[in-house]
Amino acid sequence: MTLGVGFALTAVVALVLGFLTLRLSGHYLPLGTIAWGISLYYLFGNLQWLGGQTGLSGIPPISIFGRPLESGRQFFYLIWLAAIGALLSIQNLLDSRSGRAIRSLRGGGLMAESFGVNTAGMKIVIFVYAALLAALSGWLYAHLLRFVNPTPFSLNFGIEYLFMVVVGGAGYVWGAILGAALLTVLREWLSDVLPKLVGQAGEFEIIALGILLVLLLQRARGGVMGLLAGLLPVGTKAQAPPSAAVLPVRARPPAGECLLDVRRATKRFGGLTAVSKISFELVAGEILGLIGPNGAGKSTTFNLVTGVLRLTEGEIHFRGERIAGLPSREVAKRGIARTFQHVHLRPNMTVLENVAIGAHLRGSKGVLAALFRLEREEEKRLLVEAKKQLERVGLGGELDELAGSLPLGSQRILEIARALCADPVLLLLDEPAAGLRYKEKQQLAELLRKLKAEGMSVLLVEHDMDFVMHLVDRLVVMHFGEKIAEGLPKDVQANPVVVEAYLGGVE
Repeated sequence: MTLGVGFALTAVVALVLGFLTLRLSGHYLPLGTIAWGISLYYLFGNLQWLGGQTGLSGIPPISIFGRPLESGRQFFYLIWLAAIGALLSIQNLLDSRSGRAIRSLRGGGLMAESFGVNTAGMKIVIFVYAALLAALSGWLYAHLLRFVNPTPFSLNFGIEYLFMVVVGGAGYVWGAILGAALLTVLREWLSDVLPKLVGQAGEFEIIALGILLVLLLQRARGGVMGLLAGLLPVGTKAQAPPSAAVLPVRARPPAGECLLDVRRATKRFGGLTAVSKISFELVAGEILGLIGPNGAGKSTTFNLVTGVLRLTEGEIHFRGERIAGLPSREVAKRGIARTFQHVHLRPNMTVLENVAIGAHLRGSKGVLAALFRLEREEEKRLLVEAKKQLERVGLGGELDELAGSLPLGSQRILEIARALCADPVLLLLDEPAAGLRYKEKQQLAELLRKLKAEGMSVLLVEHDMDFVMHLVDRLVVMHFGEKIAEGLPKDVQANPVVVEAYLGGVE
């Protein structure tokens, strides 16, 4: 009963604090959580009906099947049962569709949002679930001692718990257990040895542990588990099964249907106009090139279409629906997928896992199903789809490699596979040939022609004119944020305004 009440109260408080705190980013976020910890410590220390700093005593022991657990030895098994259950549930969560979305948030949420992940919602889920585990820990602690006061929840203890995570390895599920064990043993040993070496009593172990933390942050930011990762398979890698049921495929629009209609789109950043009243249409089954010198506004236009940026003026319609003003994840739901000018991969995730992020919207199982491994069948289907798209682009032999270990050209191809995994109607490619060798460019061009034959529509930004001219059906040329030409490649290539924009003038 008390555990249920504690969970309910914790969930409500965590939701409120999460909505207030998770709006922060960078170093402000940890500072905000520390501020809440200090505030709550002093709040409960001054609530006399909770005993103030004296705390509450007379807490009854936990009873299991009518048998009270009164000794530490009896509690030992219960605590480890709870700890292992929590660790396994977290491992289940991370090894799932929702877990990939959570892990993809490291390094920013732009890419995750572009494939339908509700990044704000995922952050709240993480915050609340961590709070619930803390509530379970506090409940066990109070019933173990049968007494509780605010002291064990002060800032000093919070810093000690942070030490444990850093020492063990913040990026690893079992890092917390390893860090807690190492730090506890090391602290006890240092508290015995250091006073004898120094010749006087004092808390010298705190100094030694501080030095250890600084060295770890400099030399091994992944902690002890990070060091072991190079020697032992300490992490789990998603493996695609040999086969699974096929995911549903989005119906392709008939050839010639107007897919994307950009009308007088304008984007201003203060006094700078990055895109000015640009208009163009893209029809189903065509490859449309968007070209122009550096700084012409091409990537800004991409970001306007995909919801990363909001229009200052104008309209953007997709299949007749106005999408300007929708967030990226809502644009993605309508069948638009993209790559990025600068690759947005998660280098510490495998190639297969990176591509499976693209299929996020093709699954429906949530966090609760993942915690109890009730989404295994759907997970198999998503991983098989990711494997299929990797084989489609020629990366089928790199499934288990870390994405960060691939050369730049392969990383760009990987981004295309991730976009294809979303089953889009319209594919937006931002400089996909950058970093590719000549033969790889030929293979990419062949892939895009094949996609076009299958009914895929493509909006392409690219600087390699030879690559573009032999691939696209039509071209839109931008210069200083404005459209200066539109038409067939051969006509645009001969346009003197385009020549002047690229070469700086004509004779």
